Amino acid sequence: MRSPTETDKDGSEQTPRAVQTVLDALQKLKFGAIQLTVHEGRLVQVDVTERHRYPN
Repeated sequence: MRSPTETDKDGSEQTPRAVQTVLDALQKLKFGAIQLTVHEGRLVQVDVTERHRYPN
């Protein structure tokens, strides 16, 4: 069974959806943590904890 993938407008396969989700979270996150949950070798959940830093 194949994992879901993103597709380009021309129909060609791109990055798997789960990997793209992690990449998007990394791009948006300045301070924080990304936790991946894996069941039976498959990524099933992505949790993003964002920290906000304020100057003194």
